[in-house]
Amino acid sequence: MAIAIALRRRLLKWRYWRTLLLYLGLLAIAVVMVFPMVWLFSTSLKGSGENLLASPPQLIPQSPTLANYQKVWQTNPLGQYFVNSTVVAVLTVLLNLLICSLAAYPLARLNFLGRDVILALIVATIMIPFQVVMIPLYLLAVNLGLRNTYLGLMLPYLASAFGIFLMRQAFQTVPKELEEAARLDGCSDLGVWWNVMIPATQPALITLGIFVFIGTWSEFLWPLILLDRPERYTLPLGVARLSGSFSLDWRLIAAGSILSVLPAIVVFVLLQRYVIPTQTASGVKG
Repeated sequence: MAIAIALRRRLLKWRYWRTLLLYLGLLAIAVVMVFPMVWLFSTSLKGSGENLLASPPQLIPQSPTLANYQKVWQTNPLGQYFVNSTVVAVLTVLLNLLICSLAAYPLARLNFLGRDVILALIVATIMIPFQVVMIPLYLLAVNLGLRNTYLGLMLPYLASAFGIFLMRQAFQTVPKELEEAARLDGCSDLGVWWNVMIPATQPALITLGIFVFIGTWSEFLWPLILLDRPERYTLPLGVARLSGSFSLDWRLIAAGSILSVLPAIVVFVLLQRYVIPTQTASGVKG
């Protein structure tokens, strides 16, 4: 009995230290990941008399000020950049959700010849880097007259292999009984997709929407290639121009960077609570 109690105590102690080390490791990773953002925000609040390259870094400004944000906003058309990024990101999310869900539905619920081959080919495109198709996409956009247009900026992101695969997996979790009930009510394939599949997979749609929004909002390379008119610039391009406008004044560049990433952070924080496992089985009763 005493031996069993001693072994149990030793096991509990080992589990305690293992859990402690795990949390310390996760805390260290979190600090490494968050530190650049904290330093960037701290730099944006510092005045002209503070040393930005002090060692060790001074994360708490001596005299915090919002003058950097005010100067960046007044001397650069960040408002127009913000509107451009918002229009492109929101429209891209809506079109991406529509196209990916429409493409994923037959791959998940319909039986036809070559379905698995088509899915495999679509997933295989994930391994193709954007730089490989960048020039053909640019030539296509130019030939279609989409240079310096919102539609041209959205062109590479209207559909994605990841989005199709994600929605296909989500559609496969929907019980067949719900689909059969909809067909008994006279729904067509499109009606089943709209009335059953879309409501049942809202968490997957929101998850995909978050990924697409953040990716489109922060995209730099494609707008840099496609745009040559400053009034069409998105926020990443606008922030890149700050390094030339202010001769590498890191306080102002940091303020512009914070303004550019803030919307993506807000969208993620507001929508992350909706990213939960799809629950549709409760709608089926025996």
